[in-house]
Amino acid sequence: MQQNKQLTKTRRKFLSMLAASPVLAAPGLFGSSLLKLMAGSEVTEGHFRGWLEAFQQSDGVISSPEEALDVFDFEPAARKALPPAHFGYLATGVDDDGTVRANREGYSRMQIRPRRLVDVEKIDMSARLFGTTWSSPLVICPIGSEKAFHSEGVVAVARAARAKDHLQILSSVTTSSVEDVIAARGGPVWQQLYPTNVWEVSRAIVKRAEAAGCPAIALTVDLQEGSNRETLFRAQRVDKRECSACHSGSYTGFARGKPGVNSGGFAQWAARKPLFDGLDISKVIAIAPNNMNWDFLKRLRDTVTVKLVLKGIVTREDAQLAVEHGVDGLVVSNHGGRAEETLRPTIESLPEVLEGAAGKIPVIVDGGVRRGTDIFKALALGATAVGVGRPPMWGLAAFGQPGVEAVLEILRRELRTIMRQAGTASVDKITKAYVLPSR
Repeated sequence: MQQNKQLTKTRRKFLSMLAASPVLAAPGLFGSSLLKLMAGSEVTEGHFRGWLEAFQQSDGVISSPEEALDVFDFEPAARKALPPAHFGYLATGVDDDGTVRANREGYSRMQIRPRRLVDVEKIDMSARLFGTTWSSPLVICPIGSEKAFHSEGVVAVARAARAKDHLQILSSVTTSSVEDVIAARGGPVWQQLYPTNVWEVSRAIVKRAEAAGCPAIALTVDLQEGSNRETLFRAQRVDKRECSACHSGSYTGFARGKPGVNSGGFAQWAARKPLFDGLDISKVIAIAPNNMNWDFLKRLRDTVTVKLVLKGIVTREDAQLAVEHGVDGLVVSNHGGRAEETLRPTIESLPEVLEGAAGKIPVIVDGGVRRGTDIFKALALGATAVGVGRPPMWGLAAFGQPGVEAVLEILRRELRTIMRQAGTASVDKITKAYVLPSR
């Protein structure tokens, strides 16, 4: 009886301490061993005392990239390094962030079927897209406003992509020019496209990217204006900094109509986005306009001379239409849960998009990818490559280029490990036979 009372007391002390700790805010924390520890019925007093002492001696945040055990370790480090509003921008989904969570949880509903007695001494992780061979199937997704996370912004990401030989997709609303990013990358990147309500501006962006050497344009079709990004709005409320120095004008964009957001209109907002430099944007009032349709895609297809990829396709019907309209590739994406609250994970949308594509064009998937096993599962279902967005930004925010490189290396290491464990010596050996739904 006395032992039970002491264990209860220790539990209470542990939970009280944890509630006051910054590590409680890290989403990855409760998806790991701590959740198992707290839920376990056979946890001894010694276990709890050990955890308690460990957390009392450390705030749980890594101080260098080398300390990271997985990519989740970079999220609390990024949170610690960033102002609340900047971290909120990176972390936010829409409404209560349910689709952000769904993207991650989708991978937990899949099991891996490993084969034995396969020679896996040599592992080939290379993947081929549009005639280019990359050292791994991992793609760095476009995220805008990177200088909100680190002073070097996307240039540091590009250097990390160069060091690890990864395909990088550059955001339309990045804070460095496409020319500077390609120079830092030491090779071409894909250019994401948010079209505007003015065709001439959209066309000029495409032609600038083509002239810079971009081999592909990735038209984003999954984001309408008016996204209710509550996590971002709440973070902005608690951020007490004076931001006028870097935010002289704030376009409402995807948060249109939110009180206090619009102070300067599109022109002042675009002044911080190099892709719009030199363009007449006097008539632009929106990016990703609500009237974009398949007729617009046809017009764009007739204009783009490089590969044209649609980013944001999640259904069989739209995949079929995309093929019919001459699109060269698809990205299964819900904007990392930042577009709409569908509660449908992209990994579960992937099979029907692949059906619609019918093997005629490559299909990439992003959203919720945090482990090498996630990459393996997506490849097993039929994805040509797998995109990752937030984790490289966590690494960037916490440690700059070395942080991005560490995130990419961890994912590569984990993918290499599961390929060996599953008995797949190369990416092309990873097939549907290696996965099945969880029961």
